Amino acid sequence: MRRWWSARPLPLRVATVVTGVALVSLLALARASAAVVEWTLAEAVDTQLAAAVDGAAPRVAAGRPAPQQPGGEVTVRVLDRAGAPADGGPRPRLSGTDLRRLLAGQPAWSSRAGDPTRWSGRVVTIPDGSQRLVVAAADLVGYGAVVHRGVVLASLTAVLAAVAAGGAGWAAARAALRPVARMRAAAAGLPPGQRLPVPAARDELHALADALNELLARRDAATERVRRFTGDAAHELRSPVAAIRAQAEVASVHPDPELAGSVAVEAQRLSGLLDDLLALARADAGERLPAEPVDLAEVARDAVARWSDHAAVRLTAPSAAVVHAAPSDAGRVLDNLLANAARHARHTVRLAVLAGSGAVRVIVDDDGDGVAPEHRDAVFDRFHRVQSERDRASGGTGLGLALVAETVHRYGGTVRVGDAPGGGARFELRWPAES
Repeated sequence: MRRWWSARPLPLRVATVVTGVALVSLLALARASAAVVEWTLAEAVDTQLAAAVDGAAPRVAAGRPAPQQPGGEVTVRVLDRAGAPADGGPRPRLSGTDLRRLLAGQPAWSSRAGDPTRWSGRVVTIPDGSQRLVVAAADLVGYGAVVHRGVVLASLTAVLAAVAAGGAGWAAARAALRPVARMRAAAAGLPPGQRLPVPAARDELHALADALNELLARRDAATERVRRFTGDAAHELRSPVAAIRAQAEVASVHPDPELAGSVAVEAQRLSGLLDDLLALARADAGERLPAEPVDLAEVARDAVARWSDHAAVRLTAPSAAVVHAAPSDAGRVLDNLLANAARHARHTVRLAVLAGSGAVRVIVDDDGDGVAPEHRDAVFDRFHRVQSERDRASGGTGLGLALVAETVHRYGGTVRVGDAPGGGARFELRWPAES
């Protein structure tokens, strides 16, 4: 039922709720109005009956017969405490409950042929010491029909008013949603770079326009990133593939071991580029490998062993530095930092893993040319190269530092680049320590 209800159009749901609330409220108001009418009529009759009882009670108490009201609208009777007539008339049609109310000085109703009779009474003591109940009664001819017609008329009015309120709610909801529909249509047809006009009134439509503009900005930014990433990836893949093809064609005509070695180098470069592209695609898709406690000092020693043939790497890791990460992610971060430093260093790369309070610091220094200040904000962008031709010749893909930043940020860390104390570049990252 809830799913069915939520699938209905919003104007229909608004109209249904408004109709239901209005109908219940107006019917309750109609019933309350009928009760007020009944109470008002009863009060008027009770006043007349009380006057008749007050006029007859002294005469009965003196032992004389009760007087009758002229016109016959009010009948005065004298009863004993059991409800039996003491004036020689017929026995009145009073129930035990009605009799008890009259003995207590409270008015009572009785009904005959559809028209009610209102009673009022008082107990008096006659000269012989016994007690009599002096009552006055008035037949309310047509009272029931009047009240019934009033209730029916008020109920019909309530139904019609509720239907009218529901129609007004439906029209109001349609009118309120019309600017939203226009805004949705405008947003769907906007070309890249353009934004929706924001209403001057600071209301829900203003907030909706702001939210849609933010969404459009993120869409355009994501589209631009995908376009740039696709173009850069195609450009980067073209070079090793073209080199492999050309060398393979030459080798097929003139077999040469050196050409085979060049093909292997280009194939290795292509494989590394594809691995980096796949890792970035998994990061963009939000995929995460299972994390566990990892000692970055041990990971650093393994990375230094892998890069010992490419550069002189000096490691400083005085103690264990445990973080919460996937082992392959930690290894990739250190490998990419060392690869970047080895490509730019003249002689030595220094790697330090320092455990601190709440975070582990990883510092990689090289003695190369360093990173100019104007490149430091973009050095972690994908396919960004400070010296593009040198990096391309040395096998860099332009994705290593982007992977470092993506991975470290995913685990809640930070990474930045600055100047090394002895010249060159310093890459420093802070990785939250395992608690």
